[in-house]
Amino acid sequence: MAFEDLIIDLEQRRAKALAMGGPDKLAKRRASGVLNARERIDYLFDNGTFIESGLFATSAYPVARDKSPGDGKLTGYGKICGREASCIANDFTVMGASSSATNMKKIGHMKRAAVTRGIPLVFLGESSGARLPDNMGAHGMGSLLALDAHQYLRQRESPWVSAALGLCYGSSTWYCCLADFNVMRKGAIIAVSSSLLASLAMNDPVDAEALGGWRVHAEVTGFADQVADSDEQALDAIKTFLSYLPGHHNEAPPVKPAPVGSGDACKDILKLLPESRTQVYDMRKVLQVIADRDSCFELKARFGKAGVTALARLGGKTVGLIANNPLYKGGALDADACDKIVSFLVLCDSYNIPILMFVDTPGFAIGVEAERKRAPGKIMNFMNALALVTVPKLTVLVRKSYGQAYINMGGGRNSDEFIAWPTAEVSFMDPNYAVTVVFGLKPGDPGFDDKLKQMQKDSSVYDIASIYAVQDVIRPEQTRDYLIRMLEVHQLRQTNGIGKHLLSTWPTSF
Repeated sequence: MAFEDLIIDLEQRRAKALAMGGPDKLAKRRASGVLNARERIDYLFDNGTFIESGLFATSAYPVARDKSPGDGKLTGYGKICGREASCIANDFTVMGASSSATNMKKIGHMKRAAVTRGIPLVFLGESSGARLPDNMGAHGMGSLLALDAHQYLRQRESPWVSAALGLCYGSSTWYCCLADFNVMRKGAIIAVSSSLLASLAMNDPVDAEALGGWRVHAEVTGFADQVADSDEQALDAIKTFLSYLPGHHNEAPPVKPAPVGSGDACKDILKLLPESRTQVYDMRKVLQVIADRDSCFELKARFGKAGVTALARLGGKTVGLIANNPLYKGGALDADACDKIVSFLVLCDSYNIPILMFVDTPGFAIGVEAERKRAPGKIMNFMNALALVTVPKLTVLVRKSYGQAYINMGGGRNSDEFIAWPTAEVSFMDPNYAVTVVFGLKPGDPGFDDKLKQMQKDSSVYDIASIYAVQDVIRPEQTRDYLIRMLEVHQLRQTNGIGKHLLSTWPTSF
């Protein structure tokens, strides 16, 4: 064949591959307002930077080659805000983006490149699961599955992020659960298998939204770190998340100039805090005032709401914010909040992000439901993870801190610096409850007030400061400047800002 004919043949094959599942399927998606896989890639990466890997891949089975351009999963590299990244985008128009021998090779190649070259890996999920009949029977199972013992291993060498952008069954669900950040578009489903298969297995109709819709994973399982209204919004969330993280675990996070006006509202920060310690407020407003302007990026906002976890910047540098939120359950930490905070500790320590904790909690949620949700184990998981953190940890005691939660929320030697506002108080439990437990008296009973004063003795912030159990008591409006300065003191100079990553193999879902 002449060279000119070879080039013509190449371009014809390229055009066929780029056409994905064909004009009818693409038009149907367009009419529904959903991006196709190539449109998602174009939106994610900087213009003109995407280079594809595996364009001419097809099904390994000859009978399916003509109908499997790209074999249902598009892979390659591009730049996100000027920084290199790799991507796996499921093309649902080709055989439902089902997993097969060829496209599993493409996934494996992207994962190896991301880890060995120190770049993030982005999964754009929408797939029907394992390809049938390819995976059926002993031959199919033995030929296609369990060929890589490290297929689902996470050691957090480089960030993994995932977006659930449609029906996600099988591998798309696995990668959502394995990711450091997972955003879910409303209307998407994350589940082990389809509602049809679940209905057949249970002999009872199963609704897809009830099985694995966004409310389930944002509010019940915590698998969705954020929820988006559209594909574009989900992809924007991925870009924002990655802007806080390094490209790999052996470099420090990127630094950006602090926006003009950052910290200006600190002078009025006490206006956000009620004078009555029993009155609730939204701790997130406090965090927004202290952090660089518009830099708070909250994770799992609908899950474990008594705890707050957010990436932010302070003086232009990435920090991880962990806080109690009295607006929910008075700030008492339940099992979900513990899981949420532990997951965030793992994220921050794995990618060299200093941790700032803000405390106002009456302790841990207790009762029958708490015990059934394995509260003791969750509390100890929290402590174990906190002890393994090797990035700087600074804690601000805003208001109350009681019991074991004092330890979990950075009390004593569980922080590199433990400071307090003059509004703070510390004790083993709420003094009102202590009077009832010790003396059997309830509010309004004769003698209750006298015993309450006895239980409140030595609970002020200056009592704990006098024994150097907190390192300083500061004016609330000085918190931002104090933390910026103290992060300079505690930077990891001997390792160029890199932690020991003792949490790198902590389970991604637990």
